[in-house]
Order: sequence, then structure tokens, then C-alpha cells
Amino acid sequence: MNRLSVKKRAQILSCLVEGNSIRSTVRITGAAKNTIVKLLADVGSACSIYQSEHLVNLPCKNIQVDEIWSFCYAKSKNVPADKKGQFGYGDVWTWTALCADSKLVPCWHVGSRNGYDAKIFIDDLATRMANRIQLTSDGHKVYLEAVEGAFGNNVDYAMLVKIYGKSAESEKRYSPADCVGIEKSTITGDPDKKKISTSFVERQNLTMRMGMRRFTRLTNGFSKKVENHEHSIALHFMHYNFVRIHKSLRVTPAMEAGITDRLWTIEDIVELTEK
Repeated sequence: MNRLSVKKRAQILSCLVEGNSIRSTVRITGAAKNTIVKLLADVGSACSIYQSEHLVNLPCKNIQVDEIWSFCYAKSKNVPADKKGQFGYGDVWTWTALCADSKLVPCWHVGSRNGYDAKIFIDDLATRMANRIQLTSDGHKVYLEAVEGAFGNNVDYAMLVKIYGKSAESEKRYSPADCVGIEKSTITGDPDKKKISTSFVERQNLTMRMGMRRFTRLTNGFSKKVENHEHSIALHFMHYNFVRIHKSLRVTPAMEAGITDRLWTIEDIVELTEK
């Protein structure tokens, strides 16, 4: 990797964070496929470590959480019998948290959509908050025990459940039915009803699908190895939090949250691997 200049590595990462696949990045940059994969692993690890160490004692007050689906190796129905039930083969879920005010993503977790992974995710979220927060999730029941275990009574927690009508037969696979109503339920504390929402974190899910080729449906760009999937997500959130100027904020989420006082560049991300 030392044979690549910082400028060249920055060019490769720029392609990846803009939603290009590994193979298209090969064609654009002229770098070898194995070189790009190795760079992604090195940078992804560095981004994960950096954000884990620095996204702490956060002043966030209003947090929204959600999960986004993807798959690795193959879709669940096509996973070979000898790999059935092993994590990294079939469905893979990414749990994400978003600060509704600064738009910062304080943490995420790649795993299954069960109570065990919900606990890991919410426990991590709780350790990063400096103050009492208002928390909103969808109606996934595993959040109930996870939030109680991580926050106890020191949280204003609400669930927002969307009510859907019948979907059109021709669009039922990838188009959700029309939302005909919502139910807001207070679980713990006294959440502000006007702030009970998952709209921002759901919009962040779209940003993930647009910014990472591995999340694009109906393509062969999906992750073949869950480790590379995790590296790609870490790079995505590093770029989203520190480099990409948020359209409505006019600064990056990390600047808005007071994590940094400057606009990062792709070259700054590259230099994390040098440290």
C-alpha cells in the first residue's frame, strides 16, 4: 500500500464513497482490485477505531434509531446448506442512530435483527451520550428490553409505529404500501410528542443505499464478505460525519455537534491509516 500516493488513495476512496463498486473503481482509477480491497480494509478499520474513540460524551438531545437490511455472500434462500445460520451469509442488518439536531451518526452496529444485537447497539449508544436524551424507535419489540437495560429510567423513550394499507400487487416486492397512519407510544419518561419521529434516520437509510454500492438492490454489487461490508460502512460514516457538508446545516454533522472545528478532506481520512 506504500506504493500508492496519498492522492491516489484519496481518488480511490472518493470513488467508493460516491457509490461506485469495486470493479467500477478499478476502471476509473486504474488500480488493481486487490489493492482497492486492501485499502478499503485498512481505511475501514482506521475509521471504525477513530469514530469509536472520538464520538463520545456527545451533547445530543434527540436521537432516532432504525435498522437497514442488506445481505452478504447470497440471499438467505440461496445460502448453501453448510453455511446456513452462520453470520455473514444471508441477511445482514445495520443498526443506525442519528441525532435529529446535528444529523450526526454517533454509532452503528452490523449484525442480525434480534435482541442480542439490539442490546449491543443500544448499550453502545448509551455510553456515548453526555446527557439525558429523547429516543425514538420503530415498533421493533427488541428495543424495549434493550433500552431499559441500557438507560433504565434515564431516557425519554417513545415508539413510532406506521400503519400501512394494502400494497399494489405489481409493486409489492420493493415498494412499501401507502402509510395510512401512525401511532406514537410513550414507553419511558416524558418525551416531547412533537419530536417523536424516525424521519431523519429513515432518510439516512436512503443516504446509505445511495452512497454504498453494497446496499443497492437488484445488482451484483452486494458484499461477498461481511468484513468488507463492515469496512465499507465505517468509511461511509466517516465521510458522512466529517467530510460531506450537510445540505441543510451548511457544515458537516461532526462540526455541528462540536466534535471537530474544521472541514475534513478525503486526504485526512487516508492519513488515519498512517497513524
